[in-house]
Amino acid sequence: MAVRIRLPGGTLKMKVYRELRERERARRIPVVKIGSLYFSWWSNRPCPLNEPDDPDRSRARP
Repeated sequence: MAVRIRLPGGTLKMKVYRELRERERARRIPVVKIGSLYFSWWSNRPCPLNEPDDPDRSRARP
């Protein structure tokens, strides 16, 4: 089970490897491993790296 800590600039998540998303595994967002836990930072700010995990998903809005 992932633990989420909401902070003013984004969300700090603590997970084990099997719970990581593709972006976290590919290190397209900041990830640090301490022991068997992975800490990832999900910013609230829009960033060009914040693309959908599923490449088939369209980015265009109707």
